[in-house]
Amino acid sequence: MSNYLSPAALPPHVLDRSDVRRALERHDFGTVFKLARQWGGINFSKIADACGIKPERVGKARGEGSITTYEKITQIADALRIPGHLVGLSPRPWESDQPRAAADETAPIASLELPSLAPDPDLLDRLTKTVRGDARADSATLDWLDRLLAEHRKAEDDIGSRPLVGIMRQQLTTVVGLHDASTGSVATRVVRLASEHAQFLAWMAQDQGISSAALAWYDRSHDWAMEAGDADMAATTLSMKAHLAWSAGDGRRCARLAQAARWASPGTSRGVQGMAAQMEARGHALNGEADAAHRLLDEAQHLIARAAERPEDEPPWMYFYGENWFTLQRGMAEMHLHRWDTAVDLLRTGVDALSTQYRRDRAWFSACLAHALAAAGQADAAADTALGCTADASDVGRPHAWNELNTTAVLLLRRGAPQARGLIDALADCG
Repeated sequence: MSNYLSPAALPPHVLDRSDVRRALERHDFGTVFKLARQWGGINFSKIADACGIKPERVGKARGEGSITTYEKITQIADALRIPGHLVGLSPRPWESDQPRAAADETAPIASLELPSLAPDPDLLDRLTKTVRGDARADSATLDWLDRLLAEHRKAEDDIGSRPLVGIMRQQLTTVVGLHDASTGSVATRVVRLASEHAQFLAWMAQDQGISSAALAWYDRSHDWAMEAGDADMAATTLSMKAHLAWSAGDGRRCARLAQAARWASPGTSRGVQGMAAQMEARGHALNGEADAAHRLLDEAQHLIARAAERPEDEPPWMYFYGENWFTLQRGMAEMHLHRWDTAVDLLRTGVDALSTQYRRDRAWFSACLAHALAAAGQADAAADTALGCTADASDVGRPHAWNELNTTAVLLLRRGAPQARGLIDALADCG
């Protein structure tokens, strides 16, 4: 008998509800459980038994039931038969046994998410036939997939990476499948598009602290970029591997990989060169090498200013690079150099100017600002800043922003600041 008939499985009409899907995207399972009882007639005791959750935990809702660990999300998805793409997971092993698939394998990616991006009927028909293998890939189809990837990048800035992982893996599978249905320059463009998808998946793995997966995806992206002759993406993957080394606290490796990004891929855009230069600066700052860090930051700022004069020459994934972004990077370098007051000024200026659409980045840089304020001895401002971004750090900023807030709490506690207790309690409440 199919596992889909489990007593706690969410019926199709419940999974189709927009409020259920929004709660699933946020991993707000407290609300999911409540809606399952309201619209599916599934009582809390059945949910608790199936998911291995305490009954009193199941009863929490309105955001209090948010769960963020990969293991628990996977456990709940399998227990309630929630298709993986709805919670940012790969397709679950049991999905192929469901009488009603959550996403028809023959449907174009556009029909799965972001309905406002649906193409015109002619393009929708062309894409459907291409995915089914009834027609060759063409430029119009790839133009639309380019646009869809760009919109997913922007969505990730706001909702974080977790809800998008499953979707982007499916989308990459579709792109790779187009290669056999294409020839000549179109086939080369398919490889380039696959490289961009792999780089985005690498970034999302890095965002979630899964370094081994991130490294594997960056390597795959780099290989495809080299095959397609895409110097900008080849250099970007090396810069992002430098970022991965920086995240691990390895300043020397960060600087070397960033140097490689600059000389291994000649002919890159000024923005891509600037990204590599600032990553090398981060490595030197992490090693306490102030002169080298400041020299490279000045060089990077010049390159990025030149890039801003001709944005049409920059690859699409460089959309967020600009003067304000660079102010924030300078602030991060000053943190590594323990120049706390300067770091506070730069980070505060950058955060204040950061658009609200960059929700994840606002959480990250606000958490870093809280850390710098605590290290500078400004306990009240540190606590206020930390408390102001705790919810977003919990929702879309784990593990990186979340770790910075915990570091801030520890610093306040060590300094005997009474504000530490309020922050510790807030972090505990968010789980």
